[in-house]
Amino acid sequence: MSGGWIAVAGLGPGAAGLVTPEVTAALDQATDVVGYIPYVARIVPRAGLTVHASDNRVELDRAQHALDLAAAGARVVIVSSGDPGVFAMASALFEALEARPDRRDTDIRILPGITAMLAAAARAGAPLGHDFCAINLSDNLKPFAEVERRLRHAARGGFAMAFYNPRSASRPHQFGQVLRILREECEPGRLVLFARAVSTPDETLTCVTLAEAEAEMADMRTVVIVGNQATRRVGRWIYTPRSVSA
Repeated sequence: MSGGWIAVAGLGPGAAGLVTPEVTAALDQATDVVGYIPYVARIVPRAGLTVHASDNRVELDRAQHALDLAAAGARVVIVSSGDPGVFAMASALFEALEARPDRRDTDIRILPGITAMLAAAARAGAPLGHDFCAINLSDNLKPFAEVERRLRHAARGGFAMAFYNPRSASRPHQFGQVLRILREECEPGRLVLFARAVSTPDETLTCVTLAEAEAEMADMRTVVIVGNQATRRVGRWIYTPRSVSA
């Protein structure tokens, strides 16, 4: 990459060892880093690097800023946690680009990262070993009725499910509604994994049945994985067989 450019980079779930060499190389070349405050806090300061931290829910403003910086010749890395294409800044950047015909020639690269969902699954074993889906439970960008609709269809379709943003201070009751819907659609023995702060010193893993699951087990640092009807334990591990007849 030469001249002004933008790399949208996934920093992984938390541990430095889970940041890819490709992302590290982009950060080493960057003149500017743009991102949400907790994510840019993970970037090591150095001479020649300017950090632009911003609050949550201003993703489009952040993307517009990055486009303007790159147009002025800056080498910009937009940082996300996990993978930037999963409920993160890659989509926001292209949304901003769509509204800016004058920036369509910007040199853009999307650098994948390890998502919290995949890191959590690896810690537990292989609960996403067959067909699965990921659902963002936040209603910031879609009505909760749409969350409920997608949840019911996923449960009826026999998918394992990974839930992002299950419960926050501003949404303390919605995850209880999610559990109620799951209990209406799934058997009570279905395994539910609560994986909090995976790959950080605060990491905790808790696996319970759907009947035992409680809303208070999740917060915004938690990824919740619900197995399908075949998901089971083997020793301390949880896995979903690759065959529907297994």
